Amino acid sequence: MVSDAAAQGPRISLGGLDLLSTAVVVLDGDFRVRYVNPAAEALLETASRTLIGQPFLRLFPELEDLEPDVREALEVHWSYSAPSVGFPRSGRESLQLACLVTRTEAPDAPFIVELRPIEMMLRLAREERLLSEQQVHRELIRNLAHEIRNPLGGLRGSAQLLEAELAEPGLREYTQVIIKEADRLQVLLDRLLTPHRAPKTGLLNIHEVLERVGRVVEAEFGPRIEIQRDYDPSVPELHGDMEQLIQALLNVARNAAQAILGGPEGKGTILFRTRVLRQVMIARQRYRLALELQIVDSGPGVPEDLQERIFHPLVSGRDGGSGIGLALAQTFVQYHGGVIECESRPGHTVFGITLPLA
Repeated sequence: MVSDAAAQGPRISLGGLDLLSTAVVVLDGDFRVRYVNPAAEALLETASRTLIGQPFLRLFPELEDLEPDVREALEVHWSYSAPSVGFPRSGRESLQLACLVTRTEAPDAPFIVELRPIEMMLRLAREERLLSEQQVHRELIRNLAHEIRNPLGGLRGSAQLLEAELAEPGLREYTQVIIKEADRLQVLLDRLLTPHRAPKTGLLNIHEVLERVGRVVEAEFGPRIEIQRDYDPSVPELHGDMEQLIQALLNVARNAAQAILGGPEGKGTILFRTRVLRQVMIARQRYRLALELQIVDSGPGVPEDLQERIFHPLVSGRDGGSGIGLALAQTFVQYHGGVIECESRPGHTVFGITLPLA
């Protein structure tokens, strides 16, 4: 004999939805809100007690007009997807969301809605594109560096042999130029090839890393660059390679200092800011805790046409720049499972680094 519960079909554990990081809303047969999980409350900035009992489609003006289409799709057990709907917010712009409504066989939850912020989806897509581009550029640069290394060694060796044959000191100055330039190029090649090792991780304090970077920048650029700090004391220790993180942050800070000195005022500030983030998506993986680290400078800003390419190898917005520093910074950050982004306008450039803490 089949029990009544079994005859009604499978049931969905609403309590289990509480643990999801995705915003989920459960509707009854009349499209009224029956349940809202905590992620949806946080996303919509509205308590569940306010939403429960509300006609769901009326929460989104775009969907209310499409109610017949939504019902028709769900009646034949299709999912209904709206790529962009606005959730009105008092005194602010509407929150743009992607909405997926799915029909289930569970009598206690006939319709389930997933809500995802458009901004987050665009960020994830951008992160995936940057990761893909970085891999292509990395392989290109590695191959190019290997091709240059052998003839460069031959060039330097020939210059040394020629110098030994020259009796006139004035002519030896030319061979010294060749040797020194070959050595400089060799250092550049080493920098292109050496980052491709796995991080040697251990527990470290990110504020100690920033202090070391700050001291180097202050010593190198003097009083024209003022280092400011805005540290979150609650940031826990993280697992990381201290040398790689120091180099990554130093490259960003040094780039900021050079931009400031090249600006019209010739002086300015660099701010180190840290914060703890909770429930963060990084490269389509959710982390309970993450570090948000920002390096903010008051320089002239990154030209708009360079902002999308600022982390590409050999791309530089500064005369005489190698275009290697920020590419290496991105590589080291990615080795730690993080992402680095840049937002810039004249007088305010932010390099933001997000690293997982757990």
